[in-house]
Amino acid sequence: LSLLTTTSNRLIFYFWWVLFYLTTASSQIAKLPEFWEVAYVDGVQIVQFDSKSRKTKAKLDWMNKIAVEDPDLWEREMRVSLGNEQVFKVNIEIIKERFNQTGGVHMMQWINGCEWDDETGEVNGWNEYRYDGEDFISFEWKTMRWIAANPEAFITKNKWERSDGLKEYTKSYVTEICPVFLKTYVSNGRDFLMRTELPTVSLLRKTPSSPVTCHATGFFPRTSDLFWRKDGEQLHEDTLPNHDGTFQTKAHLKVEVTPDAEAKYECVFRLAGVEEAIVVKLDGKSILSNARMVVAIAVTLGVLALLAAGVATVLAKRRRTRQGEGRQHLVCREDPKRTSLPHATCAKMLVILTSFLFPSSPILCSM
Repeated sequence: LSLLTTTSNRLIFYFWWVLFYLTTASSQIAKLPEFWEVAYVDGVQIVQFDSKSRKTKAKLDWMNKIAVEDPDLWEREMRVSLGNEQVFKVNIEIIKERFNQTGGVHMMQWINGCEWDDETGEVNGWNEYRYDGEDFISFEWKTMRWIAANPEAFITKNKWERSDGLKEYTKSYVTEICPVFLKTYVSNGRDFLMRTELPTVSLLRKTPSSPVTCHATGFFPRTSDLFWRKDGEQLHEDTLPNHDGTFQTKAHLKVEVTPDAEAKYECVFRLAGVEEAIVVKLDGKSILSNARMVVAIAVTLGVLALLAAGVATVLAKRRRTRQGEGRQHLVCREDPKRTSLPHATCAKMLVILTSFLFPSSPILCSM
């Protein structure tokens, strides 16, 4: 669900449903899997694979209902993810060479997906790669062009531009194939995705001199607004997912908590579809100041911020522009030294596979 506009009391939203896949490979990041793939509907995890468990798992019960009619679904998805893991290991080494990097902490992400307006039927989509948190290369399906974000990506752009089959399929995936599966997921999970859960809103502070943090957690849907208000005037922060399918957000206020400030400041939380806002007055007596608790929350938010970086990228870009059978991958590689399929062969196989075998496949190619 996407934010459209606001009134003084209520968030107004429209029904642009979103399905996207976030594939991540990392090197030398302690305590994190070297590879993981996660599917999201409207920012909520529905399926996950990682290199530690080496299994594809549904994150929600209603996703398992989809697999009842296809008992081999998760086994096939697992095999695809295992293949993608090998391709990403190759890709991250290729990119490190281009940046003249020999070691250190690095992360590569592939984000592909689509959005669908269930009122008008309009669809949109994207396919992009990021390296170390920065844009690397992306596909503009309306112009059928690969866009290199930096000089190191031009080698990849030139390779992929030569494959008309790759471009045609990438466009068809984001505008035709992906929306079919998005509609299936929305149909099966509509009750879950359309529910409303109000948050717990707390005021937190580590020390008397620290900023006061207004923290809201446990709410759904994601479309929300949290801000401090001074004398009725709005003085915003990122929304992150919780492990239970809800979301959390926070807003900071740097102010000395005096009786005068308490009379002027209040934290306001608004949730899409809910008429009344939750308003918490600034009150020194109600501020939780247990330092260990605040640190624990900060650590949790830090980990979530890292894991949700790709999610935030997708949703943030959608806000700016708007104001697995579901994702089988055909593995195509360009470099003959790496035991690969050339793109010409890949394009021919693509026609066969998408016509008869894997009608939902986005393509994952080496750089």
